[in-house]
Amino acid sequence: MNKKPTLIILAAGMASRYGGNKQTESFGPNGETIMEYSIYDAIKAGFGKVIFIIRKEFAEAFAAQIEPKLSDKIKIDYAYQSLKSFSNDIQFSKERTKPFGTAHALLCCKCKVNEPFAVINADDFYGSDAFNKACTFLTQEIQDDLFACLGYELKNTVSEFGAVTRGEIKTNAADEIISINERREIILKGGEVISLEKGKQEILAPDTKVSMNFFCFTPAFIDWMEDKYYQFLTENKDELKAEFLIPEVADQLINAGAARIKVIATDAKWFGVTFKEDAALVKEELLKLSNEQTYPADLWDVKLH
Repeated sequence: MNKKPTLIILAAGMASRYGGNKQTESFGPNGETIMEYSIYDAIKAGFGKVIFIIRKEFAEAFAAQIEPKLSDKIKIDYAYQSLKSFSNDIQFSKERTKPFGTAHALLCCKCKVNEPFAVINADDFYGSDAFNKACTFLTQEIQDDLFACLGYELKNTVSEFGAVTRGEIKTNAADEIISINERREIILKGGEVISLEKGKQEILAPDTKVSMNFFCFTPAFIDWMEDKYYQFLTENKDELKAEFLIPEVADQLINAGAARIKVIATDAKWFGVTFKEDAALVKEELLKLSNEQTYPADLWDVKLH
């Protein structure tokens, strides 16, 4: 399998906890967004195209910011997510304004992607090791019934400034996922990682492998989850906070025996912005990587091929 894989970036989120449009905010020493580092790493690893999933009302401003930097570096395309995307003519409550989450966003790429792809969050820094390993898997191993998830250690993915949601991964002896349990309300307290979900306090092992929404799929996954989305809508159309999330859909896929998902462990350091207070730490980390020459001082003033 020699076709270059595609990188799909989830950039349509409302960022309600963050309080701003963190997907396009400047964090790097020369005003780079976090996702630009992911795109840089993806190009270096061998990805051939990037698809941004965004809200259509911000398309013009988004393109004006990103295309001058990338247009001669990698192929660019867009998919648009809205509440009515793939709604199947279902009528929603007037109070529901947000789309239905990350798997719904990925569904909006149907017919946009015809090759193996990786999907990531726009506001997470994943590290070059993760993209190198993902590209190797996408070009050498992936099948329509064998996918992958990049696995990070839980202790390296929590915020000091509030609760986060993480997909807890359990595997078998072959490092294939048995289940992905979407854990909500995870906090740091007294040096320990604690889940407060459903009002219960549970200490979690700090080296627990978790999903940070870095998955490797073929278009077969999108086809498979489309019917699951219509079922989800039927059951949740009146639920104001319901979300159709990639880790939960991946868990359904595994339980249905429709495919296997292997965990690709990475030693890359993850960091991201969930809360406004995370921004200073992210800027500090990116400046450090620039000073260490892990990344060029001006990210796009270099030849990548």
